[in-house]
Amino acid sequence: MEASSTATVVALFRCPGHRAPMEPVTAVWAEANWGLLGDAHARPDSSRQVLLMAQEVLDALGLWPGAVRENITLQGFPLDQLRPGDRLQVGEAILEITKPCTPCARMDEIRPGLQETLRGRRGMLARVLQSGWIRCGDPVRRVMMEDTRNGNPMSSA
Repeated sequence: MEASSTATVVALFRCPGHRAPMEPVTAVWAEANWGLLGDAHARPDSSRQVLLMAQEVLDALGLWPGAVRENITLQGFPLDQLRPGDRLQVGEAILEITKPCTPCARMDEIRPGLQETLRGRRGMLARVLQSGWIRCGDPVRRVMMEDTRNGNPMSSA
């Protein structure tokens, strides 16, 4: 799988607290083995540090960025083709995919039936492997594992 050269971050959000509205930001610091600074879900060793969502899925469902409480909205990247252990360079940070995000009942608060509609399409959860800034407009690309171990993320062309 290869993302197109136009895969980008189109929106960024932090969750300031339980059930609080998502906070849109233009840049966020991703801290290794922690998550996004200022996000209520940031904690060491969590498999749920960051939620990635595809803009294309939001568009197909008539939703807007941040509607399903994702942290990072991506455009032009096939999230549905990722598997646990895959790694992405998002801006300066390296993220490791941990699992698909299962839609919760809270999705039905946004729109009745949305929980079921999102099943298998709510995005992917990840943890932060390498700290760095993530900004709106940043490129997104898959990286190979051996390249991230050396601190030199290389695109898997």
